[in-house]
Amino acid sequence: MSISNIDRSKFDQMVQAAATTLNNNAEFINSLNVFPVPDGDTGTNMSMSFQSGADYVSRDTSESVGELAQSLAKGLLMGARGNSGVILSQIFRGFSKSVSEKDNLSAQDIVEAFKNSEKTAYGSVMKPTEGTILTVIRGISEAGQSATTNDLAELFDILADAAEQALQSTPDLLPVLKQVGVVDSGGQGLVFVVKAFSDVLNGREIEASHQPNTGEMDQMIDASHEQSHESAQGKLNPDDIKFGYCTQIMVRIGRGKEVEYDFDYDKFYDHLAGLGDSLLVVNDDEIVKVHVHTEQPGEVISWGQKFGDLANVKIDNMRLQQETIIEKDDESKKETKSEPKETAIIAVASGDGIGELFTSLGVTDVIKGGQTMNPSTQDILDAINNSNAKKAIILPNNGNIFMAAQQAADVAEIPVEIVHAKTIQQGLTTMLSFNPDASLDDNVSEMEDMLDTVVSGDVTNAVRDTEIDGVKIKKDDYMGIIDGKIKVVKDDLNETTIDMIKEMLDEDSEVVTIIYGEGMTQDQADELAEQVKSIDDDLEVEVHPGGQPVYPYLISVE
Repeated sequence: MSISNIDRSKFDQMVQAAATTLNNNAEFINSLNVFPVPDGDTGTNMSMSFQSGADYVSRDTSESVGELAQSLAKGLLMGARGNSGVILSQIFRGFSKSVSEKDNLSAQDIVEAFKNSEKTAYGSVMKPTEGTILTVIRGISEAGQSATTNDLAELFDILADAAEQALQSTPDLLPVLKQVGVVDSGGQGLVFVVKAFSDVLNGREIEASHQPNTGEMDQMIDASHEQSHESAQGKLNPDDIKFGYCTQIMVRIGRGKEVEYDFDYDKFYDHLAGLGDSLLVVNDDEIVKVHVHTEQPGEVISWGQKFGDLANVKIDNMRLQQETIIEKDDESKKETKSEPKETAIIAVASGDGIGELFTSLGVTDVIKGGQTMNPSTQDILDAINNSNAKKAIILPNNGNIFMAAQQAADVAEIPVEIVHAKTIQQGLTTMLSFNPDASLDDNVSEMEDMLDTVVSGDVTNAVRDTEIDGVKIKKDDYMGIIDGKIKVVKDDLNETTIDMIKEMLDEDSEVVTIIYGEGMTQDQADELAEQVKSIDDDLEVEVHPGGQPVYPYLISVE
């Protein structure tokens, strides 16, 4: 099948197929995270970022591929989550600029577009590192420039093969990948995108090889719904919501009195796809879980019962929710419009207790997110725009959020600066130097200087067996991570935490702060504090409830 050009319809199909492929393979991409921690989220970030771009394309009625590419780039920019999502957005920013004046795309247009993608992606990173997604886009670009075919179906097969070859080279370029035995996760995501493009042009079916697990599905649903509650969404008229009922069901496959069919994923999925949008379906041998926005929640329930009985049902009227959001927005605007803040300090934090700690130190706005769910560029921009401030400071508190924060700062209408806190502990410490009477630049300089005054320790459990820097790790072991490096591995939580703290201390250490997470109790944290005091009677030990997921303890030493 020879294809000489890509028109509007074909481009849309390619974009939607790539979004589907990333969604289907998000869990697999997540599993490639180098550290065996339970917050590996590259796949989730890339999937949600690209889905935002696909949504922008689906709403664009233009017949020009160039304009659709602009919509894709804008959607990716605003939906970008984590460094992988931001770099993916930059790849298609370069692509879109190259084809902006094109109604249809030829093979040569594609070659030039990916050449510009490479240039833009590398230019977006201060210190480009090979063995990452950058290596994959370079491989795609170079293969395109060497190709001699004008057949787009053949060209994209060449590009997909080159992407895969570049991906397989990443462990040779980045030693930590070879040490752990994985390829680069961001590069893998880009391979899936280009492979989906190629499959569409060659008339192949999109493979759904790696379905998200139920935990990730919950995370994606929660993140999607969290966006719908941002006050920027108050501009949406409830009457414009096409499918008004957010419907979630959990079906016990093959059980119950209403069972008519043996479970077949494609049959089950395809019928639901005709009932609405925002469809997610995941299953194992016993359970299938569904999330869909629909006008027919009863039909969704009825369809599920044909395959098994219902373990759980949840239906939300999104139009009613939107009316409530608009009412709250209106009230908020009335309350805050007359009293703009001089400086907003916006911190990213996961856990109600941590949010309260930041607020007590002077943070004005907290974005929910962090290790387990990186906020998008749009989330951060919304927080800036809704802060009612003359200027703003962002505390990302996670290195994987720096790039999204910078993109938000670049498009914000007020001056915005980033304090490069990589951890919650660093972010909290920087607030001690904030002076409301100082200039934006002076505050940022003082806060940046505080970053090196604290040692950050995180305790979590391993999600797989691996070996990193000579440290052997078994699944479910507890790991003590000091400033990003795994230093202690044991099978006991308290022993791991105490040994990690001992490594964090030096002769100048004065204060140890313990922030205990979700599932931990005050008594457990107090017991840990007593053990820390027994190390050195002169240490001052503070204990705070954080409520953070994934990490039972966050420790700071100052």
